[in-house]
Amino acid sequence: MGLMDKLKGKMQGQGGRDLAQQHGDKIEKGTDRVGDMADSKTRGKHSRHIRTGTKKGKDALGRYSGKDDDTGV
Repeated sequence: MGLMDKLKGKMQGQGGRDLAQQHGDKIEKGTDRVGDMADSKTRGKHSRHIRTGTKKGKDALGRYSGKDDDTGV
């Protein structure tokens, strides 16, 4: 079983949502760091696309963890 298979298994169902809620700030920080690294490696050539990708990733995290729903949680 590979790393991605293990991650997919943990992210299924409510357990994945709980992990996303508990560690969302760490996931967002990691997303920013990866985006910054990719931007530096491309020397700013693809900055717009990298920013768009990191924003979409953070938006998806918010939807998945339930922070963007109407409950205001």
